[in-house]
Amino acid sequence: MMAITQRSVIAAVGLGVLLALSGCFGPGPRPSPTISSSSAAYPSALESPSPSMSATAGTSPTLATPGTAPVSATPGPGETMEPTPTGLPEQVAPLTVYYVAVGDNGVSGPMIGCGDSLVATKTAPVRFTDQVGPSINALLANRSRTLGQSGLVNVLYQSTLTYLGGTFDGTTITVYLQGQFMLAGVCDIPRAKAQLEQTAVTAAGAKRAVVFVNGRPIDDVLSLK
Repeated sequence: MMAITQRSVIAAVGLGVLLALSGCFGPGPRPSPTISSSSAAYPSALESPSPSMSATAGTSPTLATPGTAPVSATPGPGETMEPTPTGLPEQVAPLTVYYVAVGDNGVSGPMIGCGDSLVATKTAPVRFTDQVGPSINALLANRSRTLGQSGLVNVLYQSTLTYLGGTFDGTTITVYLQGQFMLAGVCDIPRAKAQLEQTAVTAAGAKRAVVFVNGRPIDDVLSLK
C-alpha cells in the first residue's frame, strides 16, 4: 500500500510539473497596439484658394497667397521651423512679386519694354516651403490692373494662367504654366514676360528663368509672328 501511495504521489507531482511547463510555451500576451501619426502635408499651391490682395498708400500690398498661411510675426531668435513631409524646411518670410512702373524709364528699377521699370514689391510674411509656387501664384491671382495707390501696373490681371510646377538646377528656374495671356498691346508683351521671369528668379535665387506656357516657350506664345 505504501508503494502504491508513493507512486501516486510521484505521478501527481509529475503531472503538475508537466502542466506548469506546458503553460510556458503557450501564446504570449498580445502586445499593446501602437499608434503612428504624421503631420498633414502643407497644402500645395494648387490646392489652395486664390489669394486676395489689398494695398494702401505708403504701404506695401498685403497678399494672402495660395500654398501659404499668413502669419502675424516671424520666428523669434533661435526658433527653428520643422521640416514638412515634402522634405523642404518650412519658412516664414515675405514674398517678392514684380510689377511695372509704366514710363518710368528705369528710375525705380531695371528698364524693360517701352521705357518702363520693373519694380519689386513685398507681401506680408507668409509661411511656405516652396517659395516659387506661392510667389508666382500671388502674381497670377491679382485681378487688379493697378497695385493699390502705388501706381504700379500688373499687365497679367486679365490673363487666365495657372502655375503647374517648376524645376531648379542651381542656376536656371524653369516654370510651367497653362492658360491664356490677355494683354492690352505690344508693350504688354515684354512687361508680362519680365513680371513672370523676375518673380521666379527672385523666389528661387536663380540667375535666369525659363517659362513654358501650355508646353511652349513663352517667347513663342507671345510672338506676334
